[in-house]
Amino acid sequence: MKETHKIKNIGWLRAAVLGANDGIVSTASLVIGVAAVHATHSSVLVAAIAGLVSGSMSMATGEYVSVSSLRTPNRPR
Repeated sequence: MKETHKIKNIGWLRAAVLGANDGIVSTASLVIGVAAVHATHSSVLVAAIAGLVSGSMSMATGEYVSVSSLRTPNRPR
């Protein structure tokens, strides 16, 4: 009797955890940096939203390129 494990299918969880960690750290760093220069509350909020949007777009683009490159058959050069 052969054991079957679903650990091979859990790559999405690793990507999600690392992506969330990266997003939290980069956004928190941006907010702390903006707040450190005694910016107004609205400036800190705008910087946080801009950081979240740009970080999300960057992660999504990177993931799309990564997944699409795995699906492309290897062609000899």
